[in-house]
Amino acid sequence: MAGNSQRRGAIRKSGTKKGATVGSGGKRRRGLEGKGATPPAHKRVHHPAGKRAAAAKKAASRAPARPASRKDDGPELVLGRNPVVECLRAGVPASALYVAVGTENDERLTEAVKLAADTGISILEVPRTDLDRMSTNGLHQGMALQVPPYRYAHPGDLLESLRGSAEPALIVALDNISDPRNLGAVIRSVAAFGGHGVVIPQRRSASVTAVAWRTSAGAAARLPVARATNLTRTLKDYADAGLQIVGLDAGGDTTLDEFDGSTPTVVVVGSEGKGLSRLVRDTCDTILSIPMAGPVESLNASVAAGVVLADVARQRRA
Repeated sequence: MAGNSQRRGAIRKSGTKKGATVGSGGKRRRGLEGKGATPPAHKRVHHPAGKRAAAAKKAASRAPARPASRKDDGPELVLGRNPVVECLRAGVPASALYVAVGTENDERLTEAVKLAADTGISILEVPRTDLDRMSTNGLHQGMALQVPPYRYAHPGDLLESLRGSAEPALIVALDNISDPRNLGAVIRSVAAFGGHGVVIPQRRSASVTAVAWRTSAGAAARLPVARATNLTRTLKDYADAGLQIVGLDAGGDTTLDEFDGSTPTVVVVGSEGKGLSRLVRDTCDTILSIPMAGPVESLNASVAAGVVLADVARQRRA
């Protein structure tokens, strides 16, 4: 019977060198059992691949978390009393004005509420904790303005709007412009000098945010801004449609004094630091430089665009 120490052979006789228990205690049976499939190399502790995997996992645990990707197509929240008032003055198409309960009244709050009421923007009084949660950092000064995402045009729409018009097209394309203030300033200049639209790349470019709206002084409401999936391909399409593609660069082979802007034109502006990307530069028919009398090497992107647009407008008035 199992567990019966009185059965024969269960207990060894005294005086033997082996232990008192008869048998291996199940060791032989367990030794015959399989241990399963051999694990892959990266899961074996002493294998070089396993050591590399462990080191990579340890390094990843120490690395800082990557910031969340920016979502350009979602609503934007403008925080702070001065920024909110400036946006409302510029006519930024906001959808709601949030005011925290118990916020101290001053001239900026009074003006913001009046401007919002006059333009039909919803005014919502919310607990301060809700505004803290919406702003993520709490730096709202008791007031926030919700701005809906900008509705971009298609690059082809800019040409379609000019069909049948006797006025030659004038479009500005931006390459590597990441500052929304530069974008807003360019939009303002294009509108001021009779341009018909602005084209920006879908990636690695500033978007029409509340900052761009404010810098454009309301011109973004009147001038279409198109977003191109591939800027190089869009420029080639414009060239096929009969527009001359002119890139701005300090080392250009044609100066502004020699440039003829009376024909349909696309002016391509690069960033002050990086300039035009290689593919965009190769697509241009002409690389234009602005002659300068002083020791300054280059101009800000929006300033350079304004200088060229002003000269083109002068030529077309003549």
